[in-house]
Amino acid sequence: MTEQPRRGRSDKRQAILAGALAVFARDGYTRASIDAISAEAGVSTRTVYNHFADKAELFLSVIHDSAARAAEAQIAIIERHLRKVTDLEADLIAFGLDWTAPMPDLAAHFALVKQVGAEEGHIPPEAIETWRRTGPQRVRAELAARLRHLAERGAIRAEDPERAALHLMLLVSADLPERDPHAPQPERSAATVAAGVRTFLHGHQAPS
Repeated sequence: MTEQPRRGRSDKRQAILAGALAVFARDGYTRASIDAISAEAGVSTRTVYNHFADKAELFLSVIHDSAARAAEAQIAIIERHLRKVTDLEADLIAFGLDWTAPMPDLAAHFALVKQVGAEEGHIPPEAIETWRRTGPQRVRAELAARLRHLAERGAIRAEDPERAALHLMLLVSADLPERDPHAPQPERSAATVAAGVRTFLHGHQAPS
């Protein structure tokens, strides 16, 4: 195939990663092919192999970069709402609404995560560990740090901030449909988030 002209090595690598994310998100790890990825990226298969030894190495790079971007976006939400809490319930609800809002820019990432869940037994363990460490575990640690600060202030009770962070994330999204960037449901989201926050506060209410 004919490559797009005059792109630098860094540009080609980024094009490969973007094309691979699109293909892995659509087809999953097992069914994705280097030919499909090279076509999506607009480069030759030789160029793909010049940058990545094999599909496993490419997938590892894709899921690391994608998880890092998603983590940054989610950590920004945590910082925006929980860095300085003035009204605990209201600020937690605002966090939950932002947390569960559609994120169209990360649609491919969430599709990729869905594929990982479906194919976990066929994906290199190193890639799954990289995704967890770079994405969900990092985000949960950041949320736990904010909850720990609230506990130190006496605003909530959280003997285990990591577990409390998991509780909060699950409760605010408890009965929402799977994240779909094209089908927001604001009324249902608001009710779910408010109920989740109140349940969280009931379980983590600071002693009087």
